[in-house]
Amino acid sequence: MHTFRRSAALLALSVGTLASLPAVAADELHYNQISLRAEVSQEVARDLMIVTLYTEAQNTDSAKLAAEVSTTMNKALAQAKQVKDITLRQGSRNSYPIYDAKGQKITGWRERSELRLESTDFAALSKLTGELLTDLKMGGMDFAIATPTRKASEDTLLKEAVTAFKARAQLATDALGGKGYKIVNMNLNSSGFPQPYMRAPMMMKAASMDGAPVTPEVEAGTSQVTMTADGAIEVLMP
Repeated sequence: MHTFRRSAALLALSVGTLASLPAVAADELHYNQISLRAEVSQEVARDLMIVTLYTEAQNTDSAKLAAEVSTTMNKALAQAKQVKDITLRQGSRNSYPIYDAKGQKITGWRERSELRLESTDFAALSKLTGELLTDLKMGGMDFAIATPTRKASEDTLLKEAVTAFKARAQLATDALGGKGYKIVNMNLNSSGFPQPYMRAPMMMKAASMDGAPVTPEVEAGTSQVTMTADGAIEVLMP
């Protein structure tokens, strides 16, 4: 009877020891791990010009008002389609009633329609904008980074960020007296790519005496974009 109890106790101890082995192995994976962060950045030109133009009118007859706005926008669209490398997008179009002084009776209607133009050819879009301003009004202008430029910049920065991370990893390994290292994990994130937003109407060049269309002044500028590499390494000790 005592022999059975002793054997059962030894068996329980053996099972407990085996069960703890995975936990010990898991703990050992965290030995000599260091968290690192590397960051690289560059100035990228805003090479996409975005212009928003609009027409706005009012009339007591909503049908006539809609026809008037459509005629103006259709003329602008036809003119814009003649210029190469210009992307056209219909913006919002809204119509709302106009009330009398008491705010009870509808006395007319007002309608507004927008046209959005995008291009990497600043000269062509600036010239077109000046011509369209004879019939339309300026809603705003902005400059962003075109998609191909953004992708190329991200690819370049990604390589530089990984190289910078590896350099820091080697520096940390040398400081600890390690014989090498292995990367446990790494996350790459980019930031600084601007989202387009409409600025207030820009300054115009002075019109000539013959009333020629004015051309918007263009100053795109650059944006500083950044790529960060966050991760952890395990230093291999001698």
